[in-house]
Amino acid sequence: SEPLAWPPVSAQAASLLEEAADLLVLHRDFAAAVEKCEAGCDSLGPGSGTGPGSSAEVKCSLCVVGIQALAEMNRWREVLSWVLQYYHIPEHLPPKVLELCILLYSKVREPQVMLEIGSSWLRDQTNKSLPEYGSLLELYLLHVLLPLGQFEGAEELVRGCDVFDSEQQLAFLGTICESRCQWIQREEMCSAAEEQQDAATETVLGALSQKLLTMLTLLRRALRSMSSHFYLLPYKKMLLATFLLYLVVVRLDPASPTSLPFIYKLVQLFRQAWAAVFSPIHRPPIQD
Repeated sequence: SEPLAWPPVSAQAASLLEEAADLLVLHRDFAAAVEKCEAGCDSLGPGSGTGPGSSAEVKCSLCVVGIQALAEMNRWREVLSWVLQYYHIPEHLPPKVLELCILLYSKVREPQVMLEIGSSWLRDQTNKSLPEYGSLLELYLLHVLLPLGQFEGAEELVRGCDVFDSEQQLAFLGTICESRCQWIQREEMCSAAEEQQDAATETVLGALSQKLLTMLTLLRRALRSMSSHFYLLPYKKMLLATFLLYLVVVRLDPASPTSLPFIYKLVQLFRQAWAAVFSPIHRPPIQD
């Protein structure tokens, strides 16, 4: 077949499109493919002709390649903003670009991204005359509205669509009703699972609270026993030992022979205090 003759206005963009497609498919260089697509879109003028070989078709093809390259690099979050910088408003998106965006964000389970974009595109009167309008409405219905639980909006959209005949409308309304029932069943199952989890959590917390209360009771008994035990300590001897320690360390020289009686007395007092602490409670206190 003979090569397609591009108009002069889109010749450079067409060349960049071919390079971007080769980088995407053959070389798998996705970043370079995106750069070529951006350069091609920037090279196109503000005019957007129609028909094969027009600048609008080249621009759409560049965006399609760019979307695929961004998705391959897991940069799908940038796709919509990247496309809108060349088309500016959602109503001007080509049907193929809108289709790819809906499928992409549905695949990554982020259909809410296309909720307002798709609604704006479908409400536009010019887009309603396009041959792809019916398929895009169905795609938007199945991949955006129903997964988000927008059943009333889906029914309103189907009833107000002139593209579908009565049989198609009834089929879509049946699909919406079935999806609504499945949604309600999932919510009931999730609610029952949450109730069971809450009950299990309350049971665990109750057991933990009982264990904590038991531990606190045992701790209180231990503290009471220790308090009664330490009540028998010779406090006068402990105070005297502390005072002697102060005299030895602060006021006296431990190396001096005159300090030895004080040190000896201090050691004796500490021994008696130690024996009083670690002896049974019923042992009679040590007499001076």
